[in-house]
Amino acid sequence: MKQIYTLILLLFIGVHSFAQDEPFYKDSYLEDLVKNEGKRNAFRNTNSETNHTSNYDLTYQKLEWTINPDTNLASIEGDISSDFIAIEQMTTIAFDLSQDLTVTEVKQGSNTLSFTHTNEILTITLNETLEIGEASSVKVSYGGNPNGGTGWGAFVKSEHSGTPIIWTLSEPYGAKEWWPSKQDLIDKVDAVDIYVTTPSEYTVASNGLKISEDITGNQKITHWKHDYPIPAYLIAIAITNYTIYTETAYEGTVNEFPIENYVYPEYLSIAQEKTPITADIMELFGDLFEIYPFKEEKYGHAQFGWGGGMEHTTMSFMGNFNRGLIAHELAHQWFGDKVTCGSWSDLWINEGFATYSNAIVIENLDGANAFKNWRISKIENIKSVSDGSVYIQENDTLNTSRLFSSRLTYNKGAMLLHMLRKHIGDAAFFQGIKNFLQDDALAYGYAKSEQIISHFESASDQDLTEFFNDWLYGQGYPIFTNNWSQVGDEVEVELIQTQSDASVAFFEVKLPVEFVGANGESLHKILDNTENNQNFTTIVPFPVVELRIDGNRDYVISGASDLAIENQDLSSVNLRLYPNPTSKEFYIEGGEKVEISSIEIYDLSLKKIENKNKDSKKIDLSKYETGVYIVKIKTKEGVFIQKIIKK
Repeated sequence: MKQIYTLILLLFIGVHSFAQDEPFYKDSYLEDLVKNEGKRNAFRNTNSETNHTSNYDLTYQKLEWTINPDTNLASIEGDISSDFIAIEQMTTIAFDLSQDLTVTEVKQGSNTLSFTHTNEILTITLNETLEIGEASSVKVSYGGNPNGGTGWGAFVKSEHSGTPIIWTLSEPYGAKEWWPSKQDLIDKVDAVDIYVTTPSEYTVASNGLKISEDITGNQKITHWKHDYPIPAYLIAIAITNYTIYTETAYEGTVNEFPIENYVYPEYLSIAQEKTPITADIMELFGDLFEIYPFKEEKYGHAQFGWGGGMEHTTMSFMGNFNRGLIAHELAHQWFGDKVTCGSWSDLWINEGFATYSNAIVIENLDGANAFKNWRISKIENIKSVSDGSVYIQENDTLNTSRLFSSRLTYNKGAMLLHMLRKHIGDAAFFQGIKNFLQDDALAYGYAKSEQIISHFESASDQDLTEFFNDWLYGQGYPIFTNNWSQVGDEVEVELIQTQSDASVAFFEVKLPVEFVGANGESLHKILDNTENNQNFTTIVPFPVVELRIDGNRDYVISGASDLAIENQDLSSVNLRLYPNPTSKEFYIEGGEKVEISSIEIYDLSLKKIENKNKDSKKIDLSKYETGVYIVKIKTKEGVFIQKIIKK
């Protein structure tokens, strides 16, 4: 007799792992990072991708600043010397600069130049017309109180344990808030020298190598030098009473270089416990991507007064030393710093890669189950809203909350990469990344989405147009239902797909399915779903009782099954379900600190059969048939799922 089963799969909320107090897969660091990376204000929402700075190529800048953290208002005085080459005929040169800052003088050699400073653009009239290819230099002297001296923006004064700290964070449009800069995503300055004059008791952290600290009387001049191309938003300084300690990457090898940590004295012992993992992550990324791209200088961390982190080239500024944050900011040295998104629409190249790189750390250091749980948490977040693309539309690039959307830019950007990895295979995926990073046309420059897509296509020898149209530029995700039947060894499966958003007509998915037998038999297949209502015939040498779609949770879809998740060890959170198996009822026992908000029971078709009060301690299964049931318990610590067997 032919039996027909229709399984409409529901999706459970992500499952927790209990290996540590704060599970790595939860990416708890990301909440603060994303919340703050939007920057609390939008720096007047002036788009950096404009044409007023496109007529010259910056080759070198000498950045000289005088800053005193002891003053009441955050203030700065500076001389910015810029060497450049004309790429068009030039009579003027422009820089981005906030109206809060006052330019006192501009010179070209010994000549004093006229200038205008309106609408946050400093326009300087050169003393002669420059032809294409001609080089020159200008020096801008300026000063003032960035952001009106409130310290609430890109140049911030705050405190730690009563000691002042001044720090900067310029992404996306904030460099102009504290210095005359070229903030387009077209050009990187080839090298910088940074000189910061402070009271002698303060220490300065910045990009590159520390060349010197010269003290005269009660003043100190700190000189940092960075000899790699760098965009304006990644140039940064932090000033306070740092304690410094050094670790080593690739210790004892020809690739050895220092990892310098600038931390608050009161935080030293905590930091020293947490930062040693950096070297291990550095070597993992070196194996998978390429050797650290700034190894001739250093890598470092500088603690600062913010909830997240910022990937300033060679010196990430850190609000804490959570392992996930360490991995995320370190990954940016490849994705964001060596190769930088070529427009803010392509920000996923920075943030999607950094977020997925932390997932790769979870995969390699914590194992497959933690990695799976990371994916579940990301998928649930992505699907909390039915629309939204990873790619940022041009009219949204001034909206910092959209730029730094955790759901789309970070999480969906990361899952896009994971789905691509499953689509083309590990070898082609990691080779595509290596080729991308080593492309001479992109290395230490900028890249747009189509350029990295091209590298993945070359590495995989596949046309990925449809994949990226769906998952990068399109919105939403597919929703699967299925019909299946079995006659003898032949199982016929029909896949039915709808889409959460109309922007995508159909998602082509190489869909993993598992055929499960009554005695625990299992057969995994990939169904290449290229059209709707597609039928597949598969030979399965046992009677099938269940069809699981994407049990390993590799895709952003609805219709995936969580039934492949093994029973959890609930003892570490003081939860206990007993007896299991049971012939009639079972009990839920929780410790005093466990606050249960709901209890739900599902059968194997994932149909909810019980919705119990949070205070229920006894669940009666006597009216249900023998079999396996799913218990889902929601608590303040998260959502926990366990199978229970009714005898």
